[in-house]
Amino acid sequence: MTPIDRRELVRRHDVHVVGVVPESPLSVGNGELCFTVDVTGLQSWPERYPVEPRTGDEPAGTLLGTLSQWGWHSFPGSYELDETRRVYSTPRGPVPYVDLGGEMDLATTNEPGQTPAEEWLRANPHRLELGQLGFVFPGSPEDARQRLDLWGGVIDSSFVVDGHVVRVRTLCAPEDDVIAVRIESRALTEGLAVRFAFPYGSGAWGNGADWSRPEAHTTTVHEVAGGWQVERRLDGTQHWVGVGADHAQLAVVGAHELLLTSETEVLELRVGFSGERRELPGGFAALEADCREAWERFWESGAAVSLEGDERAVEIERRVVLSQYLTAINCAGSLPPQETGLMCNSWRGRFHLEMHWWHGAHFALWGRAELLERSLGWYERILPEARETARLQGYGGVRWPKQVAPDGRESPSSIGPFLVWQQPHPIYLAELIRRTGSADAVERYGRIVLESAEFMASYAVQTARGYQLGPPLIPAQESYSAIRGSLVNPTFELAYWRWGLLVAQEWRAYLGLPPDPRWAEVADGLVPAPARDGCYAAIDGEPWTVREDHPSMLYALGVVPDTGYVDQAVMRRTLAGVLADWDWDSTWGWDYPAIAMTAARLGEPELAVDALLLKATKNDFLPNGHNRQTSSLPVYLPGNGGLLAAVALLAAGADGVAPAFPQDWTVRHEGLHRSP
Repeated sequence: MTPIDRRELVRRHDVHVVGVVPESPLSVGNGELCFTVDVTGLQSWPERYPVEPRTGDEPAGTLLGTLSQWGWHSFPGSYELDETRRVYSTPRGPVPYVDLGGEMDLATTNEPGQTPAEEWLRANPHRLELGQLGFVFPGSPEDARQRLDLWGGVIDSSFVVDGHVVRVRTLCAPEDDVIAVRIESRALTEGLAVRFAFPYGSGAWGNGADWSRPEAHTTTVHEVAGGWQVERRLDGTQHWVGVGADHAQLAVVGAHELLLTSETEVLELRVGFSGERRELPGGFAALEADCREAWERFWESGAAVSLEGDERAVEIERRVVLSQYLTAINCAGSLPPQETGLMCNSWRGRFHLEMHWWHGAHFALWGRAELLERSLGWYERILPEARETARLQGYGGVRWPKQVAPDGRESPSSIGPFLVWQQPHPIYLAELIRRTGSADAVERYGRIVLESAEFMASYAVQTARGYQLGPPLIPAQESYSAIRGSLVNPTFELAYWRWGLLVAQEWRAYLGLPPDPRWAEVADGLVPAPARDGCYAAIDGEPWTVREDHPSMLYALGVVPDTGYVDQAVMRRTLAGVLADWDWDSTWGWDYPAIAMTAARLGEPELAVDALLLKATKNDFLPNGHNRQTSSLPVYLPGNGGLLAAVALLAAGADGVAPAFPQDWTVRHEGLHRSP
């Protein structure tokens, strides 16, 4: 088959913008830093790209973020998780859980009233907005337009101000947290300037910046050869902003506001962000060359998929190309990403480990395992915290938390500490890396796999019917949080438990260890998946299946490979029932690729494609490629990563599963790995 022309494939999906498109700004980044701009190529109009607050007493945020993996801040205070633990009854006796008083409102995600300890522990540390960088205009800009050059990772923007054309090129260095901007216009010598503004840290749910407390932090400018070093101090947090610019002047115009003016009609600005003082960034031309070379290397390596068919093929291909770019700049860093990546904050910038699979599994399937490995190693760093959680609850191994920051400390919640479907994720992600042919994956991730499985085996409880999961427990379909104290045996988690223990047993062999008989006993002896009226139920007991939120019972065969635990005929009826009457407005962006994977494993290619493109509010992919959910969750990277994982399965198939795109499409792919 003719090789795919990758340059042409990528470039036919370049993003073109005319005027302000409030929901769909463009970003540059490298996985560690992301810089999102408006149509001027900088962050000139943050208020025109709002992120709505979840509650009326919080300020609106903005999509125009400058966020990093290392930039975190904590308010003064000192509280311990022991202040939030509550004891739950389990078949083994009383077990402490980090809880949150009151019930979460799942319809609005409002949080209940909190004690000072609960509030502080949920909000700290929070991801920090590093600063805004925008134009100050001498007149009213007109005719603004821009293009994201995907192949080169560069945004080209232009507008007219006071009769002068302004051309702006914006990019991010591939190996350093540096933003480079080239501005060309006569307007630079007639009043066009660049403004820097720095906020305090915010404890708001979806906002990394607090502009109301100028007295709580300091901004100090140090002039150095070739530019300036800006020192930022916020309580115990310090970071630096290095500004490089020739033939320019930087003036302090406010407590945390700087104005850069140019003496010439070309301004090549380089801005480096760091947790410590570093040398000023190098020249613009070298940074641009490095950026373009790195992105060309990205697109030429790894996998590519070309789809030809009806209009569905065109749209899926667009989503696929843009999702590769967006996950590379938002999800390929040294930490598991937050659900909004590095574009704007959600859950105060904290990341959710049950979403790590959705953010990162596709990297391995698409031949870019090294991008997943950047964050997978973080689990090793939090092994002590995860072991202690398991020990306090009387279990072996490690219990992975749900909502965390770099320190690995779980957050008080009436949902998060009761979830368990994140527990097999590190096993799955490590197995994907091993399957790519990585020579040392078993050595590097063996301890993570084995300790994850040890908790899984010790968590399961033997009953007359077999080994059960819970209580307490909340499944992936979080609609059952109110009955967490009695809930048992969600279908998806049961199937995932079996698959994870079987794979971990294989890893014991790779490591030269004998099989663990306890693991085998649990994997083979799990209670049957609950079923009602010929279909799988979500949970084992009343109300059996609430037909909203995630239809998670489907994912027992789809996300989870076939282990013989699931009856395919029953699952086929379950899929038909979900497609017939589910409440789609209550679902989330990753549900649609998850359903597509179930359809693919059942040999239903048309259903798989229909699921990928199902018409629903939270399955919309904006012009910039982002999967918008709501006005307060306007970016949702699990939808992008899930799409890529599903397309890998549909295009390349899985063990024992044929590819599942429609037969009348022309599907070409290079570099994909088969799914398990």
